[in-house]
Amino acid sequence: MGRLVPVAVALALAGTASATEVTLKNDSLTDFGSAVIVWGFVAGEKAASWLTSPCEGNLVAVQVFWRSPNGLAGEVIHESIDIHRAGSFPGPGELAAQILGPVLNDNVLNEWRYLDENNAIPLSVPVSAGETVIVAFTFAEDLTAGVDPSVVRDTDGIQAQRNALYARLTPGVFQWFDASALGVTGDWVIRAVVDCPIVSSEADVSVTMTSDPVDGYVAGEPLEYTIVVANAGPANASGTTLVDIFPAAYQVPTWTCTTSGGATCPAGGSGNITGTVNLPADSQIEIVVNGTVAPDSTATLSNTVTAVVSSSVTDPDGSNNSATLDLDPAIDDTIFADGFESAGPDFQVARLVPRPATSERRPD
Repeated sequence: MGRLVPVAVALALAGTASATEVTLKNDSLTDFGSAVIVWGFVAGEKAASWLTSPCEGNLVAVQVFWRSPNGLAGEVIHESIDIHRAGSFPGPGELAAQILGPVLNDNVLNEWRYLDENNAIPLSVPVSAGETVIVAFTFAEDLTAGVDPSVVRDTDGIQAQRNALYARLTPGVFQWFDASALGVTGDWVIRAVVDCPIVSSEADVSVTMTSDPVDGYVAGEPLEYTIVVANAGPANASGTTLVDIFPAAYQVPTWTCTTSGGATCPAGGSGNITGTVNLPADSQIEIVVNGTVAPDSTATLSNTVTAVVSSSVTDPDGSNNSATLDLDPAIDDTIFADGFESAGPDFQVARLVPRPATSERRPD
């Protein structure tokens, strides 16, 4: 039913590829690898790959590797290539698009990007992330084993529920089967191409911090910090690590976290802040920390909070990922102590009253 042949995976294109395209395939065939030609097909039978899209986009091309024993056969035209929505394996679901009369060249990975032979109607099937689609190749005529070109399979085993056959086991009766149930031992080299949108991997995460009181702390008194961590995007910043190791003189800190824009963080906690938060693009979190400054504190109170994005994204501006706040003891200004800034009822105010101006003649 098959013959092992070495192949050079040249691509016969019918259109132009995009830089965002992803090839969906089950097979492991590589350039100058080996594949097995599968014969035994009759007119009306199909070989089908079940393929899963990694993204939300459009299926814009299908590919079939076509090979004869010597790799020198001429062009042939077969029935169709059908793109189906997923059904219940091995039977596909509804037909989404169909390419009639595909022309195949020998010993190349043939590709089609149009539904018609005039290349006027582009192939475009919307797909969602994780959706499975079926690409089925339909034979127009019976094949002569050992002579005619046919579809091929790879040589490293067949994946479960990824390869199907529409076969005629009795005259006039066709039925879908798991390809492995009919003796196929590799994955069809039948593929699809999905145009996935470009997703930026940059997330501009920034940190700001304020205190209450603003100008300085009072030893033994409460001190509040407000920390805001924001993501200006364009990518999401899931798994961002947030670290704030409070100064030793800042005693018994407790904190609460609120979110906006779809961000997530722990509702609250106590002690140092060390953990991860999730920051979708254009979201932020606000953490309010309350503690008390040690009664004997006289030194500068320095607090730094830092946000580090996960390895899956890049922060284009590292200068705003940390915020530091230095607070000195508040100045005790006693120049306006009681008894000086206001007079009591018995307080007498002395006033200097100028005398009227007079003139005096000096005696001779």
